[in-house]
Amino acid sequence: MGAHGSSTARRKSPARQAPGGPDAQRVMDAIRAIVQRLRVSSRACERQLGLSSAQLFVLQQLDQAAASSIAELAQRTLTHQSSVSVVVTRLAERGLVTRRASPEDARRTEISLTAAGRALLRRAPRTAQAELVTAVDRLPVDERSALAQSLATLARALGVGDEAPPLFFEGEETPARAEPEATDREES
Repeated sequence: MGAHGSSTARRKSPARQAPGGPDAQRVMDAIRAIVQRLRVSSRACERQLGLSSAQLFVLQQLDQAAASSIAELAQRTLTHQSSVSVVVTRLAERGLVTRRASPEDARRTEISLTAAGRALLRRAPRTAQAELVTAVDRLPVDERSALAQSLATLARALGVGDEAPPLFFEGEETPARAEPEATDREES
């Protein structure tokens, strides 16, 4: 019997169920599919435009309104002011947006698209972030509320959510984005 007998015994033992069961599997599959869609969109933006999808998303929000403040952009991108400020700084460094004091209120800084920013938008695809915001907005109010509550609970269980999260994949270095920055530094 030896080794053969023990392997037979192992085959007969009941299979262990995955932690969390079928609900956990559905949650994981949904999260993986959403993250994959966002990542593919981000990589496509980086290859096509040399921008992160987060940067493109902010440019697209600026294109829908006249000059905007950081607070207004944060509201339209459904994120925190500090996260939007980081993205706006990167866009300004690339000459795609400008910052200036508001003519009506010098305490208010307005962000506007430059001609280069508008030209880039003419050839830009819609971002997965914009599609995600639209999809969430189309959910019935009760489902949207339940989703928000469940995701907040999951974030707390993971120990995340206390800090202002960045826009999706913003700040992650990828080869497509690292190369232009190195070139920019060499030309300076």
